[in-house]
Amino acid sequence: MQRMNRREFVLGAAALALVPGEVAKAAGAGAVALVTADLESRLVAVDLTSGRVRRHVRTAASPSSIETVGGTAVVAHAAEGAVSLVRGATLEVVHVLRGFREPRYTAGHPDGRHAFVTDAAPGEVVALDVLGGRVLARERVGPRARHVTIAPHGRTLWVALGSKAEEIAVVDVSRPARPRLVRRFRPPFLAHDVGWTPDGRLVWVSSGDRDELAVFDARTGRVLARPSGDWPPQHVTFGGGFAYVTSGWSGTLRVHRTDGRPVRTTVVPVGSYNVQQAHGWVVTPGLGRGSLAVLDRSGRLLRREQVARSSHDACVIAGV
Repeated sequence: MQRMNRREFVLGAAALALVPGEVAKAAGAGAVALVTADLESRLVAVDLTSGRVRRHVRTAASPSSIETVGGTAVVAHAAEGAVSLVRGATLEVVHVLRGFREPRYTAGHPDGRHAFVTDAAPGEVVALDVLGGRVLARERVGPRARHVTIAPHGRTLWVALGSKAEEIAVVDVSRPARPRLVRRFRPPFLAHDVGWTPDGRLVWVSSGDRDELAVFDARTGRVLARPSGDWPPQHVTFGGGFAYVTSGWSGTLRVHRTDGRPVRTTVVPVGSYNVQQAHGWVVTPGLGRGSLAVLDRSGRLLRREQVARSSHDACVIAGV
């Protein structure tokens, strides 16, 4: 496995310094990051402009992943077998759904109403109505269903079957209340994260066993590029024509064009595994460290805040 070469970094430790006013220029004001405090049974709402903690939101135990679906934040509690639905406008838990065995990650339908949660233990995708606060359907897709992504048109999911997945499941969700497994295929390495580009043309797959990623043509399934990454596993999100790829072990966030061409690499806290972006902000929380790194759309580090003892995931909500 190739080690991270810090001499290649475009940005170094000096990027930790915050230039006054730059955060406010990076994106619209009023956005917050909702960060899971895994060991404290709560979410931390962090103002992205100031870095100030606005409030804490008490939840069921062990919140792990979080995803924005319309005006709702969907929180999976893998150890508790529960999913919490948090109203973004008020930052209050409005529903707690039980009956899961090991809920892991969520993909939000572009309609803002439907969501799809992977339940790893039974190997299912679970369709939710987040506004009505109810489970609609379950579909068996394969063992250890984990990271999930949805096409921008809202008709197809890709699901990585495990943290070092030998297969990826393709699921038809053209009828959101009735997900249907279409097929499974083998990626060119053991896969970890999956992410559909906003234009719908490409799907990125990160690795659980090596320092590279694969960029697939969404229509043909052909691998078009194999961008370099740092220590696995990597996670990926997209915004403004860029792909943002984190390596928690290496403490890096790489910025690529969505076709795989590299742009820059930024130092972030070690343990920054998951990454999400919205409204011009990029956030990556620190598992086992409780940090939150906030970056602008170019991948420049704006600030690092200490928000919890451990923070597994974070999402961005605007207008709070």
